[in-house]
Amino acid sequence: MNTNLKKLISLLLSIVIVLAFSMILTQRRADPLKKRLSAMSLRDKAAQMMIASFRVWKEVPETEDAEQPSQEPPAYNITALNDEVRALVSRDHFGGMLLFSENFEDAEQTLRLVAELQSTNRSGGGLPQMFFVDQEGGNVNRISYSTCGVSNMALTATGDPANARSMAAVHGEELRLLGIQGDFAPVADTNNNPANPVIGIRSFSDDPQTVAQYTCAYMEGLHDVGIAAALKHFPGHGNTDTDSHTSFPVINSSYEELKNCELIPFKAAIDAGADLVMTAHIQYPQIETGTYTSISTGEKVFLPATMSHTILTDILRGDLGFEGVIVSDALDMAAIAENFSMEDTLKLAVNAGVNMLILPSVKDTRLFHINERCVDILVGLVESGEVEEARLDESVLRILTLKQKYGVLDLKDFSVTEEKIAAAKDGVGSEAHRDTEWRIAGNALTLVKNENAAFPVELKPGEKTLILFADSCASRAGTGDLVRAMLKEKQALPDGAELLVMKNTRENEAACVEAALNADHVILVNRVYSIACLDPATADGFSTGTFDKVINAVHDVGKAVIVVSCQLPYDAARFPEADAILLTYWSSPMAGLPADGSTWSANLPEGLLACFGLAEAPGRLPVSIPALDGQYKPTDRVLYAR
Repeated sequence: MNTNLKKLISLLLSIVIVLAFSMILTQRRADPLKKRLSAMSLRDKAAQMMIASFRVWKEVPETEDAEQPSQEPPAYNITALNDEVRALVSRDHFGGMLLFSENFEDAEQTLRLVAELQSTNRSGGGLPQMFFVDQEGGNVNRISYSTCGVSNMALTATGDPANARSMAAVHGEELRLLGIQGDFAPVADTNNNPANPVIGIRSFSDDPQTVAQYTCAYMEGLHDVGIAAALKHFPGHGNTDTDSHTSFPVINSSYEELKNCELIPFKAAIDAGADLVMTAHIQYPQIETGTYTSISTGEKVFLPATMSHTILTDILRGDLGFEGVIVSDALDMAAIAENFSMEDTLKLAVNAGVNMLILPSVKDTRLFHINERCVDILVGLVESGEVEEARLDESVLRILTLKQKYGVLDLKDFSVTEEKIAAAKDGVGSEAHRDTEWRIAGNALTLVKNENAAFPVELKPGEKTLILFADSCASRAGTGDLVRAMLKEKQALPDGAELLVMKNTRENEAACVEAALNADHVILVNRVYSIACLDPATADGFSTGTFDKVINAVHDVGKAVIVVSCQLPYDAARFPEADAILLTYWSSPMAGLPADGSTWSANLPEGLLACFGLAEAPGRLPVSIPALDGQYKPTDRVLYAR
């Protein structure tokens, strides 16, 4: 036997030994989880597949057609457990808990709520729960006292995926300090429809390759600090013109079309180690042809992705190779609740391949009673043979694997110590985290147009500047007061210079035009949250008509106008006569000067400071801005290219 052959045989033997050893280690790791699974009752397995959320307690009749009370029943946010919730959590050992804004008051209260839910569940014999929250940053920010974040579209506008990773790490660190292990983020949807009413700035871009890059960076930021990430909304919610919270969207894309666009970010993040994928309540009739008779209309509807074996098992599991946990979007959204019975919802979703089901959020006692029945319904489906118990076993093993990865199964001590409280108070919304947000918000500012040296304003002593807020962003007008205070603090207001802050209403159009004519500088702040905001004939967009008149009047006297867009960037096409257009990609409500200790988004304040030369605008467009037609609808012609 020659030397080369001996070396080859030796190498092959080494590989076999390594593979065998690896298989033994994997088997040893898996065996404890399989042992846990085998010890669980059918009821416990069913409950492990459910994520509950208790938001508001309000006593209402059991059925919608029952006699309604003469007065509106009192309601209170669930920031601590009442007897009813405590009994349900103790009985039904839900695998997860989803917290919403109603559950958050301050850091200590949150820690105590999480601990109470965990200990109540544990006292009933349940495995430790995994806690989740929708903390995307920007307009989906559930924790009032946390660092707000800047929106995903703003992250992409910085041109640096490292900013997405840093921002995600900030959110993740704050969640971990509150006892939360999973974030239903990042949004992996490609916002390829400007008329999309629900995704918008929650998406990184309208380019799938860019979305893939920033989705992976964001996910890595969460993983860096030990937080599980959930990609959403599979197979893509970016090409809808309706919202599945309030209607039942349809996307008529073929599988090939999805593969060439929407699926690209999901595939990239799955290959990079995604833990969870959240489903979309959207119909894809070219992919899933199964139908169901709607319980509210009696018409045939196509099974949504959440209930599609083709989409979840054949495509997500088979073609994309996802091995983690598939979680449904919330089952109380109109797309599901108005079309499917709860029994059929659970049956179809579980048989399609969903591993964890987000139960209807408890906002009244009727929804609470629905939650009370869900475990029984799924158990009954298994006992009747409509769902195989093997489906539950597969799901629960995936859930246990996820919990083991993030240390949830090892949780034993749920006491709230002074050390935990102090760490959460110091860390959540900390100055360091806010500094990260401010830096990224500044890097995202995008100047898409600047003529006549309009930007930035060169404010001279005694001059007056008008900041006029559209009705659509009247709730943000306090940002003007904040910026005035910041300019004074920075000694950036020359002697006698004034800053006038106004809100446009249906009644004060003439006063707005007059105020603009009396000012030396004019800054118009506009907010688009739906395409209707671009149309002056609509209730959402009437201020754009006022802005048109302001721009024309100011130009007639030889002065310039800056338009600041503070949400969707598509209004950059709405004001072609504006001298300068600045995009911020988000703004948080601010009625007046914020109270000490409160948190708010940095996007718009930083944008307004930039208008006075106190910040740069180095950002670049993350989406292409289409030109508008005569009805203020987007066209196929690109006005400002990505």
